[in-house]
Amino acid sequence: MKSYVYLLAPLLSLASAGCSNLNNTPEKPLYTALTKESGGEMPATQRDLLFKKAELHWQVFPDTETIAGHAVLSFVAKAPLTEFSVDLDRELPISHIDIDGKPLTAEQWRNPEGRVFINLPQPLAQGTAFTVSIDYAGKPHQAKHAPWDGGFVWSKTEDGQPWIATAVQGEGCDLFWPCIDQPMGEPEIAELFIKVPAPLVAPSNGKLLGMTEQDGWRTYHWQVTQPNTYAVALNIGPYEELQAAYHSRYGHQYPLHYWYLKGDKKAAEGLFAEFPKQLEFFERYIGPYPFWQDKMAAVNTPHLGMEHQTINAYGNHYAKELFGYDSLLQHELAHEWFGNQLTNENWDDFWLHEGFATYMQPLYAEYLHGRMAYDAMLYGIRAKISNKAPMVSGESKTEEGVYDEKRGPGQDIYNKGALVLHTLRNYLGGEQFFRAIRELVYGTADPLPGNFKPLYSNTKNFIAIVNRVSGQDLSGFFNTYLYQAQLPKLMSQRQGDVLKISWTQTQGDFSLPVEVLVDGKLRTVPMPQGHGELIVGNADHIQLDPQQKLLKDEPYFAEYQAWTKAQKERAKAQQAKKKQ
Repeated sequence: MKSYVYLLAPLLSLASAGCSNLNNTPEKPLYTALTKESGGEMPATQRDLLFKKAELHWQVFPDTETIAGHAVLSFVAKAPLTEFSVDLDRELPISHIDIDGKPLTAEQWRNPEGRVFINLPQPLAQGTAFTVSIDYAGKPHQAKHAPWDGGFVWSKTEDGQPWIATAVQGEGCDLFWPCIDQPMGEPEIAELFIKVPAPLVAPSNGKLLGMTEQDGWRTYHWQVTQPNTYAVALNIGPYEELQAAYHSRYGHQYPLHYWYLKGDKKAAEGLFAEFPKQLEFFERYIGPYPFWQDKMAAVNTPHLGMEHQTINAYGNHYAKELFGYDSLLQHELAHEWFGNQLTNENWDDFWLHEGFATYMQPLYAEYLHGRMAYDAMLYGIRAKISNKAPMVSGESKTEEGVYDEKRGPGQDIYNKGALVLHTLRNYLGGEQFFRAIRELVYGTADPLPGNFKPLYSNTKNFIAIVNRVSGQDLSGFFNTYLYQAQLPKLMSQRQGDVLKISWTQTQGDFSLPVEVLVDGKLRTVPMPQGHGELIVGNADHIQLDPQQKLLKDEPYFAEYQAWTKAQKERAKAQQAKKKQ
């Protein structure tokens, strides 16, 4: 293989200079609307590509906040091809492309909007393997408020050393490497070569295959299997490292790592002590840690956090929280199952990542401290649900189209998703509930190390699994909670000594039974076709769903949200008035 330095040498001056336009495309704003969005309908020029391998080389220049990259992407044509495309931000102009080692002319490729269209020198038959090599360099898009605004984070430690990270979930992998910017665009394997000024350290995805040092530069070589596209991450800093081995309940062991900054050792050791506790919970309730052949790891970052496969970003400042664990660490670790092992086929199913990961937090609080902690945390989550849009539309979406509350469900994919799962667990019972989750995550009800691999899925698949596991048709349940914005409403009317109860604002057969507390005695009312009744006699205190097992429309939450919003707006107005 050619020397990494040799491959990047033509790009170094371009990177330090900021990179002028290298192709014959007209000058236009570099950061395009296409680059800003990740996912959506997969273009025809990518649909017929089987992504076998991504070999990615980066050289990072902290002083100029630039990078130089060399990517070798290996594909197999799933159908006859004359043209294909990969995504790459125009802020990183391309200097060279070749196919199977043969250079292309400037007329054979173009990158008008952040999608690189490449005309093949000759048509390829179905089943043909080929590689494309792309050299590029420049100043990558800088995140203004990572991880919500994606890009590079160029920071400094307290003693002035470079501290750098990437976080690109919203905008996607094309912010710093040529990729298929789709949830289903994962390469089967990725090799990462990260070149940084010595003595900086560059923890990344997968397993470390080696580190070399020459002429004041260090090159770290990592290898990761089927990485989630937005989970490929660069982390660069003067890191120190904690290591241990975790002995799994499944009879094997795997390495634990945490990279932290000098001066934080005591706090880092406290966080590191949480790793095995959290793994024990996930392996007990969900199944084996998916990436045990690589590592379970986290790295301290200058932004809050992100679920980067096997190298989760952590920037929560070692917070001490009410529920006795670091919720940021636990949430990102949950994504190793819900996001990295299981990846949504389309961003429209984003709740499969975030709703499930969010629900793992009260479940973990219950695991540590009992039911009071579970209820307390879940009640706070319930208060955040907005119900402005359905959680699932049934149409292809971009990540931003789901995450932006003006265009989609926004934070409901976290909060409402968690409460839907809470309701489902209470209805099915723990055994059926967790079996359905295991099948969703692993593709089998009996996952063992070695008998599963990362997979894609969607909401309809989950519904089918739940129906099969439960032996029921719960279409009405999921149609109501996922495919409409409003929550079901539980109505009651007392007629003499009979309490009549009904579900409204539902879609299809919504027959969740309802618990009723009658003068201190708990009863369960079956609700066939959404209706039920209970003889309550002359009871003077009746409470529906006293244990809050059911997610339903309760106006006082909306009233609280409106009051909170008004208070914030009033405080903001007063602050603005003081500045005048």
